[in-house]
Amino acid sequence: MLEQRIAAADTYDVCVVGLGYIGLPTAAVVARSGARVIGIDVSQHVVDTVARGDIHIEEADLDTLVRDVVLLGRLTTATTPAPSDIFVIAVPTPFGPGHVPDLSYVLNATRAIAPVLRKGNTVILESTSPVGTTEQIRDLLAELRPDLAMPGLSDTPDIAVAYCPERVLPGRIILELVSNERSIGGITPACAEAACGFYRRFVEGACTVTTARTAEMVKLVENTSRDVAIAFANELSIVCDKMDLNVWDVIELANRHPRVNILKPGPGVGGHCIAVDPWFIVDAAPEQTPLIRTAREVNDGKVDHVVARAAAMLDAAPHARASLLGLAFKADIDDLRESPAVKVAAELIARYGDRIDLVEPFVTTLPRSLVGGRLVSLEAGLANDILVVLVDHSVFKAVPVEAREGKQVYDTRGMWR
Repeated sequence: MLEQRIAAADTYDVCVVGLGYIGLPTAAVVARSGARVIGIDVSQHVVDTVARGDIHIEEADLDTLVRDVVLLGRLTTATTPAPSDIFVIAVPTPFGPGHVPDLSYVLNATRAIAPVLRKGNTVILESTSPVGTTEQIRDLLAELRPDLAMPGLSDTPDIAVAYCPERVLPGRIILELVSNERSIGGITPACAEAACGFYRRFVEGACTVTTARTAEMVKLVENTSRDVAIAFANELSIVCDKMDLNVWDVIELANRHPRVNILKPGPGVGGHCIAVDPWFIVDAAPEQTPLIRTAREVNDGKVDHVVARAAAMLDAAPHARASLLGLAFKADIDDLRESPAVKVAAELIARYGDRIDLVEPFVTTLPRSLVGGRLVSLEAGLANDILVVLVDHSVFKAVPVEAREGKQVYDTRGMWR
C-alpha cells in the first residue's frame, strides 16, 4: 500500500496544486518534513516568485521557511503537474451568482493532474468544498483515465482519493498546519488510511479518519457555526446603536456569565472561508437552512450599517476628510478576500470620492473595486478629522490617545475603547 511505501521511504514526491494562502504554506511544511515537493500554480508570477525563494503573500514565518526549502532543493515550482506519489489540490472554491458554489478551479486542477497519475497515487482535496465534491473528482478522473480503476467503482482500485480540509488561522498557518487535528475522509476506508499515512508525516495533531462526505460537511459546519455566532454579535451591535448603548460594555459584562461567550462584532465577515462556506450548505438544503441563511444576511448587511454611520459623520461635516483604517478581512494579514472593509471603502469612495483616504499597511496596491481610492500612510491618515476603524491591526492599536484627540472616531472593532 502507498501508506506503507511512504512510511518506509526516506523521501517521496508530492505535487501541490495551488500556491495560495493554504497551498504555499502546505507545500513548504511538507517539504520541510522531507518530501520532494513541486508546487503548481497557473500564475507564472507566483511560480517564478516561489522558485526564487520569495513569497507573494503575507504570513508569519513563511518567508524563511520557503527560502530554506527552496535552497535545499526540496521545493520546486511549475505551471503544470509532474508525476508524484501524492497530489494535493488546494485551489479556490468561491461561489458564483446566486451563491451557487463554483467548483471550476477544483475540476480544472483535477484535469491538470489526470495525465500524470499512475497506479499507487493518492489524490487529496484540501479546498473547502460542498458535500460530494471529492466524489466528483473521482468521477472526473474515472472519465479522464479509464485505464485506472477508481475507489468505490472497483474492488481493486489503482489510486486513492480523499478529502482533508485545513484548519488554520491566518497569521498562525505554519504552526497550525502541524499542531492542529485533521479530519481525513476517504472515498473508501482504504483511501482515508492512505491519506492519513501522508499527513502523519508532518502533522502532530490527531488524524481522524472518516468518510469523504462527512469530512466535507465537518469543514462547512466548523465555519458556519462561527458565522452564526458572529451574526449574533453583529446584530447585537446594531441593536445597541439604536438604543444608544455601548455594545462593548454589554458584551464584556454578559461574558462574565460562566456559560456565555459572545464574540466580538465588526464591520461584517470576510475571508474565503466563513463568508463563503455557509452558502454551500444553504445551496445543498435551501428549505432546511433559514438560520444559516439569515446569519449570512445579517453579516453581509452589517456593511450597510457601517456605511450609513460613516456617511452620517461625513454629511454632518461636509468639509472634513475621513480615513478608513484597514482593508484586510482580519488583523495583521494582507488578505482582502471577501473583506467587509473593502466593501465599506468602495461604497464610501463612490459617494464621497477624494474625501476618503485608505490606510492599509499590509498592501501596496489597491484592488480594482477601489479604483479612485487613495492609499496613504498611517501618519497621513491620522491627520484627517474622521477616523473609521475597520480592521484592528496591531499598528493601529498602538496609536497613542493623543494622536486621536479631537477626532471623530467610529471604531467598528472596539479597538480604542
